Amino acid sequence: MAASETGVEAQANRPVLAFAMGDPAGISSELTARILSLPELRNTAHLVVIGDRRILDEGAAIAKVTLDLDYRTPADFSTDVAERPVFIDLGHLDPGDVTRGEATLAGGMFATENFRFALHLADKGHVDGVCFTPFNKKAMRYAYPGYDDEIRFVSDVLSFKGRMREFNVLERVWNARVTSHIPLSAVSAHISQQAILAEVELTVACLRLAGIDEPKIAVAGLNPHAGDGGSFGMEEIEIIEPAVERAKAEGYAVEGPFPADTVFLRALKEGFHAVLTMYHDQGQIAMKMMGFDKGVTMMGGLPFPLCTPAHGTAYDIAGRGIADVGASREAVLLAAKMARRQAVLKEAAE
Repeated sequence: MAASETGVEAQANRPVLAFAMGDPAGISSELTARILSLPELRNTAHLVVIGDRRILDEGAAIAKVTLDLDYRTPADFSTDVAERPVFIDLGHLDPGDVTRGEATLAGGMFATENFRFALHLADKGHVDGVCFTPFNKKAMRYAYPGYDDEIRFVSDVLSFKGRMREFNVLERVWNARVTSHIPLSAVSAHISQQAILAEVELTVACLRLAGIDEPKIAVAGLNPHAGDGGSFGMEEIEIIEPAVERAKAEGYAVEGPFPADTVFLRALKEGFHAVLTMYHDQGQIAMKMMGFDKGVTMMGGLPFPLCTPAHGTAYDIAGRGIADVGASREAVLLAAKMARRQAVLKEAAE
């Protein structure tokens, strides 16, 4: 757990989670306020929120919630677990500088600074995990020109050299993928037996951390009808199927390759815990159709859980007070569950 173990135990062993406010021009501020108002989450994890109090106050007004927080500055923050959620006020964005529904440099700077602060708290062991409300990639690139996605940003900030990958999570099934944010035209060249095997290993490790002790994984093919015996491509025969057999030989419960248009139906029907797809939209479309308001994106491979709602900043409904908190709630619950499990495994290993 975090550095102040006795403090955590005194608060019913709640994991300590840093929660970075996301893009201020979207729904992030009202989602943050709603999260802080939910008794269930206050009892599940001790939240340390990073942002600007003025932006949070606007979000609370939009969400029509009253917050009871322990407000601190970066200078007086400590790892002691307080009775109330802690809000670290960076004081770095005037609400008057926010243009609702528009990606701006100011919004990108706000989000990147919050996220960087949260990541450093986790990296130093002051918190057990990190969550954040949605970022806008265009705004993030204004503030951080090398920004491709959260994986790139996290790797840069923490100088992390290990394997990290996005997972999309619903209650009944996870989605892992071999390739992510690359052009569709480049997907085939990036698929190899070793890449598939590495994703299976990481997926199993993350599922176990989430409390699934014996994970079952269904692997999707790349081509229509999983290649139909080579009629529509040879990747299934030459790469994917041999990788599945290698994974089985190493003791993993893996099946496939299955046609991508039916693999999620098979997973739900036959009790697979995750589907490993070959590229981004092959899994994202299915997952968002099944649970857009509950989906969580989890970054696997880090020494700590990192979770966020799978949806975006919703500029079209910003400020209207109608944002659904479901996915943000699920992100906090998943991060807390994984942090608790990680602590148990760490204690068992010592």
